[in-house]
Amino acid sequence: MAIGGRQMLWYAVFVILYALSMVLLAKAVKTIPIGTAYPVWTGIGAMGTVLLGIFVFKEPATFWRLLFTFTLITSIIGLKVVQ
Repeated sequence: MAIGGRQMLWYAVFVILYALSMVLLAKAVKTIPIGTAYPVWTGIGAMGTVLLGIFVFKEPATFWRLLFTFTLITSIIGLKVVQ
C-alpha cells in the first residue's frame, strides 16, 4: 500500500509534535515530580486528541464526551494544585 502526500504530512506532523512533547516532558520533570508530570502530559495528549477529533475530524461532541473531557481537565488541574 503506497503512502500518499497527505498521509505523509500527518506522519511528519505526528513525529514532530511527539518529539516536542517528549522534550517538554523532560523539561517538566526537572521542576515537578514525575508522578505529577506524566499524568499531566498524558492528560494533555488525551484532551488534545479529543479536541482534534471534534474540530478537525468532525466527531460528535456529545454531552458525555464533553463531560468526561472536562473531568479530565479538572483532574489534571487538581493534581497540579495538590503537588
